[in-house]
Amino acid sequence: MADLRSDKGQASVELVAAVPALILAALISLQLLAAGYALTLADGAAEAGALALAQGGSAAEAARDALPGWADDNVSVAVEGDEVIVHLRPPSPFGTIADHLAVTSMASARSAE
Repeated sequence: MADLRSDKGQASVELVAAVPALILAALISLQLLAAGYALTLADGAAEAGALALAQGGSAAEAARDALPGWADDNVSVAVEGDEVIVHLRPPSPFGTIADHLAVTSMASARSAE
């Protein structure tokens, strides 16, 4: 008769239960890192656009040029007066999550006159 109090196989059961939780935690961490990286990129792009605007150039073109290739379809650039506003969605395998983690950065330009 088998002993019901045996711990044999307990570690395997715990591992099977823990692996999905560890994978989920890793995915969440990577997504938050991607959102932070997107914010850094949006800040740099807004600043590049503001500098171009101050020099009389195209702010939208300069802001887009300051971003990596993956951001081409995930960015919107608006110029309102002397302000450049960059809205960027971070890379994500889940579009809905990326929409909720989208970042916006703004930079102002003053002409050198």
